[in-house]
Amino acid sequence: MPSDTLNQFLNDNLNELKEQGLYNEIDVVEGANGPRIQIDGRDLVNLSSNNYLGLATDERLKEVAKDAVDSHGVGAGAVRTINGTLDLHVQLENKIAEFKGTEAAIAYQSGFNCNMAAISAVMDKNDAILSDALNHASIIDGCRLSKAKIIPFEHSDMDDLRQKAKEAKESGQYNKIMIITDGVFSMDGDVAKLPEIVEIAKEFDLITYVDDAHGSGVLGKGAGTVKHFGLQNEIDFQMGTLSKAIGVVGGYVAGKQNLIDWLKVRSRPFLFSTSLTPADVSATTKAIDLLMESTELQDRMWENGDYLKKGLKELGFDIGNSETPITPCIIGDEKTTQQFSKRLNEEGVYAKSIVFPTVPKGTGRVRNMPTAAHTKEMLDEALTIYEKVGKEMNII
Repeated sequence: MPSDTLNQFLNDNLNELKEQGLYNEIDVVEGANGPRIQIDGRDLVNLSSNNYLGLATDERLKEVAKDAVDSHGVGAGAVRTINGTLDLHVQLENKIAEFKGTEAAIAYQSGFNCNMAAISAVMDKNDAILSDALNHASIIDGCRLSKAKIIPFEHSDMDDLRQKAKEAKESGQYNKIMIITDGVFSMDGDVAKLPEIVEIAKEFDLITYVDDAHGSGVLGKGAGTVKHFGLQNEIDFQMGTLSKAIGVVGGYVAGKQNLIDWLKVRSRPFLFSTSLTPADVSATTKAIDLLMESTELQDRMWENGDYLKKGLKELGFDIGNSETPITPCIIGDEKTTQQFSKRLNEEGVYAKSIVFPTVPKGTGRVRNMPTAAHTKEMLDEALTIYEKVGKEMNII
Protein backbone atom coordinates (compact mmCIF):
# COMPACT_ATOMS: atom_id res chain seq x y z
CA MET A 1 0.00 0.00 0.00
CA PRO A 2 1.27 3.54 -0.79
CA SER A 3 2.15 5.67 2.23
CA ASP A 4 -0.80 7.70 3.59
CA THR A 5 1.68 10.31 4.81
CA LEU A 6 3.14 10.73 1.33
CA ASN A 7 -0.29 10.90 -0.32
CA GLN A 8 -1.46 13.58 2.10
CA PHE A 9 1.73 15.61 1.59
CA LEU A 10 1.47 15.44 -2.20
CA ASN A 11 -2.25 16.16 -2.46
CA ASP A 12 -2.19 19.04 0.04
CA ASN A 13 0.75 20.73 -1.66
CA LEU A 14 -0.49 20.18 -5.22
CA ASN A 15 -3.87 21.69 -4.30
CA GLU A 16 -2.15 24.65 -2.66
CA LEU A 17 -0.08 25.33 -5.78
CA LYS A 18 -3.20 25.19 -7.96
CA GLU A 19 -5.09 27.59 -5.67
CA GLN A 20 -2.20 30.09 -5.78
CA GLY A 21 -1.86 29.94 -9.55
CA LEU A 22 1.61 28.40 -9.24
CA TYR A 23 0.92 24.93 -10.68
CA ASN A 24 2.63 24.40 -14.01
CA GLU A 25 0.77 22.45 -16.66
CA ILE A 26 3.16 20.67 -19.04
CA ASP A 27 2.26 20.90 -22.72
CA VAL A 28 3.30 18.22 -25.22
CA VAL A 29 4.75 19.42 -28.54
CA GLU A 30 3.73 17.20 -31.43
CA GLY A 31 6.74 17.25 -33.73
CA ALA A 32 9.77 19.52 -33.90
CA ASN A 33 10.35 22.54 -31.65
CA GLY A 34 10.59 25.20 -34.36
CA PRO A 35 9.27 28.75 -34.80
CA ARG A 36 5.79 27.26 -35.11
CA ILE A 37 4.72 24.23 -33.07
CA GLN A 38 1.80 21.83 -32.88
CA ILE A 39 0.09 21.27 -29.52
CA ASP A 40 -3.20 19.35 -29.27
CA GLY A 41 -3.40 19.48 -33.05
CA ARG A 42 -3.29 23.29 -33.10
CA ASP A 43 -0.69 25.39 -34.93
CA LEU A 44 0.91 28.07 -32.72
CA VAL A 45 3.56 30.77 -33.12
CA ASN A 46 6.25 29.53 -30.70
CA LEU A 47 7.75 32.22 -28.46
CA SER A 48 8.87 30.00 -25.58
CA SER A 49 11.79 28.05 -27.04
CA ASN A 50 15.46 28.52 -26.10
CA ASN A 51 16.31 27.49 -29.65
CA TYR A 52 17.65 31.01 -30.30
CA LEU A 53 19.29 30.36 -33.65
CA GLY A 54 16.89 27.76 -35.01
CA LEU A 55 19.62 25.13 -35.00
CA ALA A 56 17.53 22.45 -33.25
CA THR A 57 15.87 21.73 -36.59
CA ASP A 58 18.75 22.68 -38.91
CA GLU A 59 19.20 20.20 -41.79
CA ARG A 60 23.01 20.43 -41.60
CA LEU A 61 23.00 19.31 -37.97
CA LYS A 62 20.52 16.54 -38.65
CA GLU A 63 22.74 15.17 -41.43
CA VAL A 64 25.90 14.90 -39.31
CA ALA A 65 23.91 13.45 -36.41
CA LYS A 66 22.63 10.65 -38.67
CA ASP A 67 26.16 9.98 -39.96
CA ALA A 68 27.47 9.73 -36.38
CA VAL A 69 24.86 7.10 -35.51
CA ASP A 70 26.06 5.03 -38.46
CA SER A 71 29.75 5.39 -37.62
CA HIS A 72 29.70 5.44 -33.78
CA GLY A 73 26.35 4.01 -32.65
CA VAL A 74 23.61 5.55 -30.54
CA GLY A 75 25.43 5.74 -27.19
CA ALA A 76 28.91 6.33 -25.78
CA GLY A 77 28.82 2.94 -24.08
CA ALA A 78 30.58 3.87 -20.82
CA VAL A 79 31.54 6.74 -18.57
CA ARG A 80 34.23 9.02 -19.96
CA THR A 81 36.93 7.79 -17.57
CA ILE A 82 36.63 4.13 -18.59
CA ASN A 83 36.22 3.85 -22.36
CA GLY A 84 33.31 6.21 -23.06
CA THR A 85 35.53 9.00 -24.41
CA LEU A 86 35.11 8.79 -28.18
CA ASP A 87 37.21 10.69 -30.69
CA LEU A 88 34.06 12.77 -31.29
CA HIS A 89 34.12 13.97 -27.66
CA VAL A 90 37.72 15.13 -28.01
CA GLN A 91 36.92 16.96 -31.25
CA LEU A 92 33.97 18.71 -29.58
CA GLU A 93 36.01 19.80 -26.55
CA ASN A 94 38.80 21.14 -28.73
CA LYS A 95 36.21 23.03 -30.78
CA ILE A 96 34.59 24.53 -27.66
CA ALA A 97 37.97 25.73 -26.36
CA GLU A 98 38.72 27.34 -29.71
CA PHE A 99 35.27 28.94 -29.78
CA LYS A 100 35.53 30.31 -26.22
CA GLY A 101 39.15 31.39 -26.49
CA THR A 102 40.46 29.16 -23.70
CA GLU A 103 43.19 26.53 -23.33
CA ALA A 104 40.78 23.63 -22.87
CA ALA A 105 37.18 22.58 -22.28
CA ILE A 106 35.18 19.69 -20.82
CA ALA A 107 31.72 18.56 -21.96
CA TYR A 108 28.94 17.40 -19.65
CA GLN A 109 25.49 15.89 -20.11
CA SER A 110 23.67 19.17 -19.38
CA GLY A 111 24.21 22.74 -18.28
CA PHE A 112 22.68 21.89 -14.91
CA ASN A 113 25.23 19.09 -14.55
CA CYS A 114 28.04 21.56 -15.26
CA ASN A 115 27.17 23.72 -12.27
CA MET A 116 26.66 20.71 -10.00
CA ALA A 117 29.99 19.30 -11.17
CA ALA A 118 32.38 22.21 -11.46
CA ILE A 119 31.52 24.28 -8.39
CA SER A 120 31.71 21.35 -5.96
CA ALA A 121 34.93 20.04 -7.57
CA VAL A 122 36.77 23.23 -6.60
CA MET A 123 34.93 24.75 -3.62
CA ASP A 124 34.37 23.14 -0.20
CA LYS A 125 33.26 23.86 3.38
CA ASN A 126 36.34 26.00 4.02
CA ASP A 127 35.48 28.38 1.17
CA ALA A 128 32.95 31.11 0.37
CA ILE A 129 30.92 31.87 -2.76
CA LEU A 130 29.61 35.33 -3.65
CA SER A 131 26.47 34.65 -5.70
CA ASP A 132 24.25 37.13 -7.56
CA ALA A 133 20.75 37.15 -6.04
CA LEU A 134 19.16 36.29 -9.42
CA ASN A 135 21.50 33.44 -10.35
CA HIS A 136 19.97 30.35 -11.98
CA ALA A 137 18.71 27.46 -9.84
CA SER A 138 21.53 25.20 -11.05
CA ILE A 139 24.11 27.66 -9.71
CA ILE A 140 22.33 27.76 -6.36
CA ASP A 141 22.21 23.97 -6.17
CA GLY A 142 25.85 23.68 -7.22
CA CYS A 143 26.83 26.10 -4.48
CA ARG A 144 24.83 24.16 -1.89
CA LEU A 145 26.43 20.89 -2.96
CA SER A 146 29.91 22.35 -2.43
CA LYS A 147 29.08 23.10 1.25
CA ALA A 148 30.86 26.45 0.88
CA LYS A 149 29.48 29.50 2.68
CA ILE A 150 27.06 31.15 0.24
CA ILE A 151 27.05 34.96 0.40
CA PRO A 152 24.37 36.44 -1.88
CA PHE A 153 24.83 39.99 -3.21
CA GLU A 154 22.13 42.26 -4.61
CA HIS A 155 21.51 41.68 -8.31
CA SER A 156 24.27 43.33 -10.39
CA ASP A 157 24.99 45.71 -7.48
CA MET A 158 28.73 46.24 -7.66
CA ASP A 159 28.90 48.28 -4.44
CA ASP A 160 27.26 45.42 -2.54
CA LEU A 161 29.56 42.88 -4.20
CA ARG A 162 32.67 44.88 -3.34
CA GLN A 163 31.57 45.32 0.28
CA LYS A 164 30.80 41.62 0.74
CA ALA A 165 34.01 40.57 -1.00
CA LYS A 166 35.97 42.88 1.32
CA GLU A 167 34.25 41.48 4.40
CA ALA A 168 34.80 37.88 3.32
CA LYS A 169 38.46 38.48 2.49
CA GLU A 170 39.25 40.42 5.65
CA SER A 171 37.50 37.89 7.89
CA GLY A 172 40.28 35.38 7.21
CA GLN A 173 37.74 32.55 7.49
CA TYR A 174 37.99 31.20 3.98
CA ASN A 175 40.69 29.42 1.99
CA LYS A 176 39.17 30.42 -1.37
CA ILE A 177 36.47 32.88 -2.41
CA MET A 178 34.57 32.58 -5.69
CA ILE A 179 32.26 35.06 -7.43
CA ILE A 180 29.55 33.41 -9.55
CA THR A 181 27.20 35.16 -11.95
CA ASP A 182 25.03 34.40 -14.93
CA GLY A 183 26.34 36.09 -18.07
CA VAL A 184 22.82 36.83 -19.30
CA PHE A 185 19.99 36.59 -16.77
CA SER A 186 17.31 34.41 -18.32
CA MET A 187 14.20 35.96 -16.80
CA ASP A 188 15.00 39.63 -17.48
CA GLY A 189 17.50 39.47 -20.34
CA ASP A 190 20.01 41.81 -18.69
CA VAL A 191 23.78 41.30 -18.95
CA ALA A 192 26.19 40.85 -16.03
CA LYS A 193 28.64 43.70 -15.36
CA LEU A 194 31.65 41.53 -16.08
CA PRO A 195 34.29 44.29 -16.40
CA GLU A 196 33.42 45.57 -12.91
CA ILE A 197 33.25 42.02 -11.55
CA VAL A 198 36.73 41.26 -12.90
CA GLU A 199 38.04 44.47 -11.32
CA ILE A 200 36.64 43.45 -7.91
CA ALA A 201 37.93 39.90 -8.35
CA LYS A 202 41.45 41.20 -8.95
CA GLU A 203 41.22 43.51 -5.94
CA PHE A 204 40.27 40.69 -3.55
CA ASP A 205 41.79 37.65 -5.32
CA LEU A 206 38.45 36.04 -6.15
CA ILE A 207 37.96 33.03 -8.43
CA THR A 208 35.62 34.05 -11.28
CA TYR A 209 32.82 31.84 -12.66
CA VAL A 210 30.41 32.89 -15.42
CA ASP A 211 27.38 30.79 -16.35
CA ASP A 212 26.81 31.83 -19.94
CA ALA A 213 23.90 29.52 -20.76
CA HIS A 214 21.89 32.38 -22.30
CA GLY A 215 24.90 34.34 -23.61
CA SER A 216 26.62 31.70 -25.71
CA GLY A 217 25.48 31.99 -29.31
CA VAL A 218 23.93 35.38 -28.55
CA LEU A 219 26.67 37.83 -27.51
CA GLY A 220 30.31 38.20 -28.52
CA LYS A 221 29.68 37.15 -32.14
CA GLY A 222 28.28 33.93 -30.70
CA ALA A 223 31.15 33.16 -28.33
CA GLY A 224 29.30 34.63 -25.37
CA THR A 225 29.30 37.31 -22.71
CA VAL A 226 32.95 36.86 -21.74
CA LYS A 227 34.08 37.35 -25.37
CA HIS A 228 31.62 40.27 -25.69
CA PHE A 229 33.68 42.10 -23.06
CA GLY A 230 37.05 40.73 -24.27
CA LEU A 231 37.70 39.01 -20.93
CA GLN A 232 38.63 35.48 -22.07
CA ASN A 233 41.96 35.71 -20.22
CA GLU A 234 40.40 37.07 -17.02
CA ILE A 235 37.58 34.61 -16.23
CA ASP A 236 38.54 31.31 -14.57
CA PHE A 237 35.39 29.31 -15.43
CA GLN A 238 33.32 29.85 -18.58
CA MET A 239 30.32 27.57 -18.32
CA GLY A 240 27.56 27.20 -20.89
CA THR A 241 24.95 24.94 -22.40
CA LEU A 242 24.82 23.15 -25.73
CA SER A 243 21.01 23.03 -25.64
CA LYS A 244 19.94 26.63 -26.19
CA ALA A 245 21.53 28.66 -29.01
CA ILE A 246 23.65 25.63 -29.98
CA GLY A 247 20.41 23.71 -30.47
CA VAL A 248 21.36 20.22 -29.23
CA VAL A 249 21.93 19.06 -25.63
CA GLY A 250 24.69 19.16 -23.01
CA GLY A 251 26.95 21.66 -21.33
CA TYR A 252 30.60 22.58 -20.96
CA VAL A 253 33.17 24.33 -18.84
CA ALA A 254 36.03 26.14 -20.60
CA GLY A 255 39.17 27.46 -18.92
CA LYS A 256 42.84 26.78 -18.26
CA GLN A 257 44.21 23.32 -19.02
CA ASN A 258 44.91 22.54 -15.34
CA LEU A 259 41.31 23.42 -14.41
CA ILE A 260 39.95 21.04 -17.05
CA ASP A 261 42.42 18.34 -15.98
CA TRP A 262 41.14 18.70 -12.40
CA LEU A 263 37.48 18.53 -13.42
CA LYS A 264 38.17 15.32 -15.34
CA VAL A 265 39.38 13.61 -12.16
CA ARG A 266 37.15 15.27 -9.54
CA SER A 267 33.77 16.31 -11.02
CA ARG A 268 31.25 13.59 -10.22
CA PRO A 269 28.88 13.81 -13.24
CA PHE A 270 31.93 13.34 -15.49
CA LEU A 271 33.15 10.38 -13.42
CA PHE A 272 29.89 8.57 -12.79
CA SER A 273 27.50 9.18 -15.69
CA THR A 274 27.68 8.10 -19.32
CA SER A 275 28.44 11.00 -21.59
CA LEU A 276 26.76 12.64 -24.57
CA THR A 277 25.71 10.45 -27.48
CA PRO A 278 27.68 10.41 -30.75
CA ALA A 279 24.81 12.07 -32.64
CA ASP A 280 24.55 14.89 -30.10
CA VAL A 281 28.31 15.47 -30.09
CA SER A 282 28.57 15.60 -33.88
CA ALA A 283 25.58 17.93 -34.22
CA THR A 284 27.00 20.22 -31.53
CA THR A 285 30.41 20.39 -33.20
CA LYS A 286 28.71 21.28 -36.48
CA ALA A 287 26.66 24.00 -34.79
CA ILE A 288 29.77 25.61 -33.33
CA ASP A 289 31.47 25.42 -36.74
CA LEU A 290 28.54 27.33 -38.23
CA LEU A 291 28.72 30.01 -35.53
CA MET A 292 32.45 30.44 -36.06
CA GLU A 293 32.01 30.77 -39.82
CA SER A 294 29.27 33.40 -39.90
CA THR A 295 27.17 35.76 -37.75
CA GLU A 296 24.18 35.44 -40.08
CA LEU A 297 22.02 33.58 -37.56
CA GLN A 298 22.91 35.90 -34.67
CA ASP A 299 22.19 38.96 -36.81
CA ARG A 300 18.76 37.61 -37.75
CA MET A 301 17.96 36.72 -34.13
CA TRP A 302 18.87 40.22 -32.92
CA GLU A 303 16.84 41.81 -35.71
CA ASN A 304 13.79 39.74 -34.74
CA GLY A 305 14.33 40.47 -31.05
CA ASP A 306 14.46 44.22 -31.65
CA TYR A 307 11.37 44.03 -33.86
CA LEU A 308 9.29 42.18 -31.25
CA LYS A 309 10.49 44.44 -28.41
CA LYS A 310 9.54 47.55 -30.35
CA GLY A 311 6.10 46.16 -31.19
CA LEU A 312 5.28 45.10 -27.63
CA LYS A 313 6.52 48.36 -26.15
CA GLU A 314 4.45 50.42 -28.59
CA LEU A 315 1.38 48.41 -27.56
CA GLY A 316 2.03 49.43 -23.95
CA PHE A 317 3.38 46.23 -22.40
CA ASP A 318 5.98 46.37 -19.63
CA ILE A 319 8.97 44.60 -21.20
CA GLY A 320 11.46 45.44 -18.46
CA ASN A 321 15.06 46.33 -19.28
CA SER A 322 16.28 43.42 -21.37
CA GLU A 323 19.59 43.90 -23.21
CA THR A 324 19.20 40.70 -25.24
CA PRO A 325 16.49 39.11 -27.42
CA ILE A 326 14.88 37.68 -24.26
CA THR A 327 11.70 39.76 -24.01
CA PRO A 328 9.57 39.50 -20.86
CA CYS A 329 6.03 40.89 -20.68
CA ILE A 330 5.77 41.57 -16.96
CA ILE A 331 2.19 41.15 -15.72
CA GLY A 332 2.71 40.89 -11.94
CA ASP A 333 -0.08 38.83 -10.38
CA GLU A 334 0.47 35.10 -10.81
CA LYS A 335 -3.11 34.11 -11.64
CA THR A 336 -3.45 36.98 -14.13
CA THR A 337 -0.16 35.96 -15.73
CA GLN A 338 -1.30 32.38 -16.17
CA GLN A 339 -4.67 33.49 -17.56
CA PHE A 340 -2.91 35.85 -20.00
CA SER A 341 -0.68 33.02 -21.24
CA LYS A 342 -3.71 30.74 -21.60
CA ARG A 343 -5.59 33.32 -23.68
CA LEU A 344 -2.55 33.88 -25.93
CA ASN A 345 -2.45 30.13 -26.47
CA GLU A 346 -6.13 30.00 -27.35
CA GLU A 347 -5.62 32.76 -29.93
CA GLY A 348 -2.53 31.14 -31.51
CA VAL A 349 0.64 32.19 -29.61
CA TYR A 350 2.59 29.86 -27.34
CA ALA A 351 4.22 32.09 -24.71
CA LYS A 352 4.55 30.28 -21.41
CA SER A 353 3.85 32.02 -18.10
CA ILE A 354 6.77 32.25 -15.67
CA VAL A 355 5.83 32.60 -12.00
CA PHE A 356 7.26 32.00 -8.52
CA PRO A 357 9.59 30.24 -7.65
CA THR A 358 11.29 30.86 -11.01
CA VAL A 359 10.81 34.62 -10.50
CA PRO A 360 10.00 36.55 -7.28
CA LYS A 361 6.36 36.67 -6.19
CA GLY A 362 4.42 39.51 -7.75
CA THR A 363 6.63 39.63 -10.86
CA GLY A 364 4.86 37.00 -12.96
CA ARG A 365 5.57 37.34 -16.65
CA VAL A 366 5.21 35.82 -20.07
CA ARG A 367 8.72 35.41 -21.49
CA ASN A 368 9.14 35.72 -25.23
CA MET A 369 12.12 34.22 -27.06
CA PRO A 370 12.24 35.45 -30.67
CA THR A 371 14.66 33.35 -32.72
CA ALA A 372 16.53 33.48 -36.01
CA ALA A 373 13.92 31.10 -37.43
CA HIS A 374 10.95 33.44 -36.98
CA THR A 375 9.70 35.47 -39.93
CA LYS A 376 8.35 39.01 -39.66
CA GLU A 377 4.93 37.59 -40.59
CA MET A 378 5.01 35.28 -37.57
CA LEU A 379 6.01 38.13 -35.26
CA ASP A 380 3.29 40.39 -36.70
CA GLU A 381 0.76 37.61 -36.09
CA ALA A 382 1.96 37.35 -32.48
CA LEU A 383 1.77 41.13 -31.94
CA THR A 384 -1.81 41.24 -33.25
CA ILE A 385 -2.79 38.54 -30.76
CA TYR A 386 -0.91 40.27 -27.93
CA GLU A 387 -2.84 43.45 -28.63
CA LYS A 388 -6.20 41.65 -28.69
CA VAL A 389 -5.65 39.72 -25.46
CA GLY A 390 -3.90 42.61 -23.68
CA LYS A 391 -6.86 44.93 -24.28
CA GLU A 392 -9.40 42.22 -23.48
CA MET A 393 -7.75 41.67 -20.05
CA ASN A 394 -7.11 45.40 -19.40
CA ILE A 395 -3.35 44.80 -19.27
CA ILE A 396 -2.73 47.50 -21.91
